[in-house]
Amino acid sequence: MDKIPAHVAIIMDGNGRWAKKRGLPRIFGHREGIKNLENLVKFADKKGVKVLTVFAFSTENWSRPKKEVDMLLKAFDNFIKMKLRGIASAGIRMRVMGSLKNVTAFLLKRIKEAEENTASNKGIVLNVAFNYGSRSEIVEAAKSIARDCLSKKIHPEKINEELFSAYLYTKGLPELDFLIRTSGELRLSNFLLWQVSYAELYFTEKFWPDFNEKDFDAALADYAFRQRRFGRV
Repeated sequence: MDKIPAHVAIIMDGNGRWAKKRGLPRIFGHREGIKNLENLVKFADKKGVKVLTVFAFSTENWSRPKKEVDMLLKAFDNFIKMKLRGIASAGIRMRVMGSLKNVTAFLLKRIKEAEENTASNKGIVLNVAFNYGSRSEIVEAAKSIARDCLSKKIHPEKINEELFSAYLYTKGLPELDFLIRTSGELRLSNFLLWQVSYAELYFTEKFWPDFNEKDFDAALADYAFRQRRFGRV
């Protein structure tokens, strides 16, 4: 395939249902999901994908039962702690985007260490959307632009799509080309609403822990056959 998307995003959905189907607690599904992420980010790197953005924890996830929220936060912390060395040695660069609200100082420190320890890596960027919500991202960008207008750093007439994009969490990353959602759900769930404007969308019935290299390859092949017109005839 000569049409590999530079920037792929994945809504890693179905971990809990994967576990329930097997009569297991939800935590087992999330653990399997983390293992799968480790495998597929390396596979995406081999295929030539430059950025893989994954939806790890949304701002809406705080409304889940406390036990599950604590488990998700611990799983994210363990992912950084246990997998960082392997990620770093594979040349993967890790970055995290999202709100800092409600995130503990300890976890923020862990995130900063992960970003600093992989900052010089030249491989794929693993961009983890953690405590992320797209509407909130857009609102915060608008607030920042308003403040810069008031302080006369920018003139209101200079505001355009390019400038607005520079205030989003994805600043510095290539445009989103391809978004994959697992588990059969057909919605975006407040994920990358601005960035997805001209991205190709791909939905699969597979739960995230079952979405393997063969499935990823099939998704990339599907992308390669699409004609991206960007509003043109």
